[in-house]
Amino acid sequence: MQTISEQDQQILLKSIRDIPDFPKPGIIFKDITTLLSNPKALNTLMTHLEERYKAYDLDYIAGIDARGFIFGSILADRLKVGFVPVRKKGKLPYTTVAEKYALEYGFDEVEIHIDAFGETEGAKVLLIDDLIATGGTAKAAANLIDRVGAKCVEACFIMELDFLKARDTFKTPVYSVLHID
Repeated sequence: MQTISEQDQQILLKSIRDIPDFPKPGIIFKDITTLLSNPKALNTLMTHLEERYKAYDLDYIAGIDARGFIFGSILADRLKVGFVPVRKKGKLPYTTVAEKYALEYGFDEVEIHIDAFGETEGAKVLLIDDLIATGGTAKAAANLIDRVGAKCVEACFIMELDFLKARDTFKTPVYSVLHID
């Protein structure tokens, strides 16, 4: 399985802006809007993901609301497969299946259309989002994919906060392009 080169990692890391004390004191927020506005960095990232996943014989890419929509749509187009949004509760217009997940204080929910993967029983799906921190949203999304009759073959993230060890709690294989300590 292809991982990103050190040179390409540096292109991506240099394109991501650090914002100290956001959203609260002590946190260094990794702002990917600067990666998205940098054509060289975005193309570097998307070419890497295309090369990595072209041999997976995927049927769909599922992106998590909202940044997963950006990367997932581009990748789905490059791989010539369908794109499926996984949205926050109440945002999808048709019949949905929902999955709750724990937050620091309380719960949240994500949904997917019940027919998101059409008639393709056992469709091979890649789940994608910008960041894995604690992993709650992504695990809920992967569970939804499996619950509606598809197979989440891997969860892909642009960045992973390694110190939180979220990947250790996944049953789905996890791939992260960049690792942040």
